[in-house]
Amino acid sequence: MASEDTTGSGDRSERGEETDQKAPASEDAKEHGDTDVEMVASEGPSGDAAEPAKWKGAVILLCFYGFMASIKPGEPFITPYLLGPEKNLTREQVTNEITPVLTYSYMVVLVPAFLLTDLLRYKPVLVIQGVSQVVIWLILLLCTSLMEMQLMEFFYGITMACRVAYSSYIFSLVSPALYQRVAGYSRSAVLLGVFTSSVLGQLLISFGEVSFYTLSAVSLGFVSFGLTLSVCLPWPKRSLFFNRARLPEPTEAGALAVKSELDKMNPKEGAASPAAPSPSATSRWRDSVFVQMLLEVRNVARRPNLRLWSLWWVFNSTGYYLVLFYVHILWNKVSTANENKNVYNGGVEAASTLLSALTSFAAGYVKIRWDVWSKLVIAIITAVQGGLVLLMGTTNNIWVCYLAYVLFRGFYQFLVPIATFQIASSLTKELCALVFGINTFLGTILKSIINLIFSDRRALGLDVHAQFLVFFGYHTILTVVYFVCAAVVIVRDYRNQRPGGGGVDRPAASTELGPVAAEAEPLSNGSGAKVQ
Repeated sequence: MASEDTTGSGDRSERGEETDQKAPASEDAKEHGDTDVEMVASEGPSGDAAEPAKWKGAVILLCFYGFMASIKPGEPFITPYLLGPEKNLTREQVTNEITPVLTYSYMVVLVPAFLLTDLLRYKPVLVIQGVSQVVIWLILLLCTSLMEMQLMEFFYGITMACRVAYSSYIFSLVSPALYQRVAGYSRSAVLLGVFTSSVLGQLLISFGEVSFYTLSAVSLGFVSFGLTLSVCLPWPKRSLFFNRARLPEPTEAGALAVKSELDKMNPKEGAASPAAPSPSATSRWRDSVFVQMLLEVRNVARRPNLRLWSLWWVFNSTGYYLVLFYVHILWNKVSTANENKNVYNGGVEAASTLLSALTSFAAGYVKIRWDVWSKLVIAIITAVQGGLVLLMGTTNNIWVCYLAYVLFRGFYQFLVPIATFQIASSLTKELCALVFGINTFLGTILKSIINLIFSDRRALGLDVHAQFLVFFGYHTILTVVYFVCAAVVIVRDYRNQRPGGGGVDRPAASTELGPVAAEAEPLSNGSGAKVQ
């Protein structure tokens, strides 16, 4: 129940970050002038000059929707609301019976949401997300029983899973050349909405002295408006996998200029005789972009850089979200505040969102050789995060707990854009979306297993302080593994650079978050893979 791209404030919207990391455009589309990719990405625009008013208007509307849908001023205060006299639930019920439902729900809904987002072309999934948000706040306003609060968490899982529709919708509006820019717009809109939401909630609690019930009613109004906006969004006619553009019958000249993604991925099939018999339905499914991408994922595991950052995404995001799920319960236990106006959850979430945005921005200016130093950087940051988790779990000072949480989020968000780029820069956008989806799903499974063992009432059912000690142990194990791996890489690099060491001297050139960091050309069914 604690406080979730990128973006989320409070225990819930911040949790959706992990589904917000969609692939930026790969260099593949830019370098090859992939006509089909551009047609898939949008119906009309093929660049800045193509119908600028149309796509700019759609992007502005979508960003406005992202901003408004993120404004839920009651979100940082859901835990104290549940533990207060209005709901009269015990801390044990919230910790061991209500909060775990969110992870289970998210795990079950994530894959169907990912597939339906593409199959239904984004908009219906955004509408489903809006309906789920309205249901959540109606339950918080009208219901009081334990089972009803568990149902509320189930709908939160649906809301989190559906966030993938927003992060990928933006790419259906513009050409690949504009992906990076519009992705920044949509991300900034959500961050601004989360920050505004947290500040508004804190101001209403501290100075307006409104009740948690009134704050929930205000949140219901905002999410209802967000639902209305989602209905007004344009409905794309193309999507990444299941609704790809169908090219018109090519002329003899055009046939050479236009390539589909599958032609790239299966050059042998692309070169087949045009007189070949039409494939069966089974063959068409096997040769579809989505299935080919699934087969391609195995090549990702052979790339050291992609493997490292994908594993970081799975394991470190698990530790991050476990802390976020339960930190509000911890604050409620540590805090000695007797009045609502002395609960500062909204202010802390606003500060952590602001610091996260700053550290994410600063990550773009880090210049190091990531192939050598990435494991050491990850190890150091994971060690610091583990120390902050231990501090949160052992201190009796609520302000120390607040500060440790803000720093914890900031350190994690520093690595998110680095991991995003390191994974996305050498993959096609379709494969990139699939890799991020798989990483997120594996992380969700791991979170569910840890929750089931340590949090769920049917298993150990630990209290919140004991759980934070478990989270500290989890980060400690990751830290040791990362330091060992970093030592191996650094020693190997040192030996290779020594005269007569059998290696080739490499210049200590810096590597920053630019389009040069890819290990090889974008992966396309293994054709461009280089195994190190």
